[in-house]
Amino acid sequence: MSNGVSIDPALLAAGGITVDIAEPVVTVTLARPEARNAQTPATWRALAAIGASLPDSARVVILKAQGSSFSAGLDKRMFADGIDGEPSLVELSQMTAETAHELIDGYQQGFTWFRYIDAVSIAIVQGHAVGAGFQLALAADMIVAADDATFCMKEPALGLVPDLVGTWPLVEAVGYSRALEICATSRWVSAEQAVSYGFAVAAAPLAEVEGVVQQIVDQIVAAPAGAIAETKRLLRDASGRTREEQRLAERQAQARRIAALASQ
Repeated sequence: MSNGVSIDPALLAAGGITVDIAEPVVTVTLARPEARNAQTPATWRALAAIGASLPDSARVVILKAQGSSFSAGLDKRMFADGIDGEPSLVELSQMTAETAHELIDGYQQGFTWFRYIDAVSIAIVQGHAVGAGFQLALAADMIVAADDATFCMKEPALGLVPDLVGTWPLVEAVGYSRALEICATSRWVSAEQAVSYGFAVAAAPLAEVEGVVQQIVDQIVAAPAGAIAETKRLLRDASGRTREEQRLAERQAQARRIAALASQ
């Protein structure tokens, strides 16, 4: 990470994204409301560039969207003739497996970083979060949903699979059976259900949802940055460890925190 965001404005504009820095909070906004914030490969490249340029001072990253919908998912042009300079799904099918895998890996980079930064990432979701939109929301550490939010993993109904790193956080949040049911049926999941299933932390009326997020942000930034970062790592990686490995990780993290506090 760097000490300040330095991203080509043309890249952000092509991706339909704006970035606002009000230290220690960075706000990333999907800004194509006229297209219900449909996503393109340019969106994902812009997101990846933001992650790579995030300032060290960032404590919280808020992911939000303009307009009535968080994101309607993949831009429909990708299913047909494609977008100028971008391969359509038909063209992807004609690539070698190695080339296609490399291309999709690049797309995934726009989603992956939200979990692997020290800052806490929070997605604010209103209206529709479909397919790639659902996966982008799941990329964040937390989802706070407006009461009109609805989520749908549409890919299986279209003959595809969710491939923008949404499957891992969904299974982590709701368990295998519920995740399979949500994906295999491609049904709509309400904000209330999202909270009860565990992939959203709160739901609130649309007019109040940013206030709910602000309360969470205030509580996060009130705590020492190092303690939050260490705790995030402990929780994020816990499922991949044995109990003894997690105990060791806790001891090591606490030793670092005690040393940091003693040096102040």
